Amino acid sequence: MCTWKYGISFAESTPLTAPLPLDGDLYQAIKKAARLGYDAVEVHTRESFSFDFQRLEQMKEAGEGCICALVTGRLYTEGGLSLLDNNSDVAAAAMGGFQSYIDKAQRLGVDIVLGWAKGNVPPDGDRKEYLARLAEKMRLLDAYAGSRGVRILTEVINHYETNLFNTARETLRFFAENALDHCYVHLDTYHMGLEELDPYAAIRLCGKRLGYFHVSDNTRRYPGSGQFDFRRILATLAEIRYQGYVTVECIPEPSRDTAAERAIAYLKACEPMDWQI
Repeated sequence: MCTWKYGISFAESTPLTAPLPLDGDLYQAIKKAARLGYDAVEVHTRESFSFDFQRLEQMKEAGEGCICALVTGRLYTEGGLSLLDNNSDVAAAAMGGFQSYIDKAQRLGVDIVLGWAKGNVPPDGDRKEYLARLAEKMRLLDAYAGSRGVRILTEVINHYETNLFNTARETLRFFAENALDHCYVHLDTYHMGLEELDPYAAIRLCGKRLGYFHVSDNTRRYPGSGQFDFRRILATLAEIRYQGYVTVECIPEPSRDTAAERAIAYLKACEPMDWQI
């Protein structure tokens, strides 16, 4: 039996070009994911979203599915907020937004994903200065999350989308240099395919600091539709005794339901037969 669980990404409303297979009503999406064979749903939403915590707890207890993570990206893509914004009021609002996500994550018993909302170093910016600024804010968030039993899953994203935390090694180094004890690495097969010289070595390098794992194939479509070796990827996760979620975040082609169905079927078929690796 594998050591991880399977999740799938969701947003209330999203274009078909976004790598989010499920949309619509959150509670119906959670039930659909469970029927398809997923353990949980990853939720992309604003920090102000109002969850029905009692209903979610009842669904979880009834085996109808649950939430595995809250993704903070819309704080940036819709709210225009990031930790590295040069406007101090905007950066402060971003901090408040992250704290709201953490508070909701605590009530849900899940972690948060930090990706785009950390911000970027401007083309003419002093990288050392911006990294110091980011470190200061992340130390505060790390302490805040830790006090609430929440982990900050810091996504490693390709350099076409962001200029910070492009590789597992860079991200781990930042954690170590700034004593971020409640931050964990979040790897994504699509981004790894663009940035890591050896994706399997990157997984091994993270080891126990690997907190979350996104999967899609090399074209960002569902696993099994392209070139990535998911049997070897899952075998490497088994090797490090990964115990988090393997979450499908893929473009919903040829349709939302088809992508979701094919992804979970293929991933389960790729699970290593020998779990004593």
